[in-house]
Amino acid sequence: MTLSRERPPFVADERTQLVGWLDMQRALVRWKCEGLKPEDERRVVLPTSPLMTASGLVSHMRWTEHCWFEVLFLGGSSEGNPQFQEEPEDADMMVDAPLAQLLDEFEAQCARSNEIIAAHSLDETGKHPDFASGQSTLRWMVLHMLEETARHVGHLDTIRELLDGETGYF
Repeated sequence: MTLSRERPPFVADERTQLVGWLDMQRALVRWKCEGLKPEDERRVVLPTSPLMTASGLVSHMRWTEHCWFEVLFLGGSSEGNPQFQEEPEDADMMVDAPLAQLLDEFEAQCARSNEIIAAHSLDETGKHPDFASGQSTLRWMVLHMLEETARHVGHLDTIRELLDGETGYF
């Protein structure tokens, strides 16, 4: 999946704009990680947040996409998603895989999320019976993922600048 770092059109339907903004933030994830040295992929730069690394954030964002669109919206199984583990806390951010693999998995999950978004009304509500947040509309979930992804792109901004001085919006 090739994600665009371009803003969506100024005039477009709601779905085009929502997914366009979300895809732009998703694309910034890979861009913020480009050129990162292998030894910096899991390097801790914020001592009070030892799991907030470039690799940890990419893994977290992948599993958050899975959680909201496949589990909460479609009502699918949470099996395999570390966010649903009782212990250890924040297991989705504890990763040993290379960053390139994590980015590919994140983008594959984003492609799956976009398929789900395209196939359903934005007014449709989630199907998972065990979580109150699963009763929100698809529109709410897309907006939440936009907020979640943009927030973590900001974290990646900070991590990258502390690691090697790289800065830039897009």
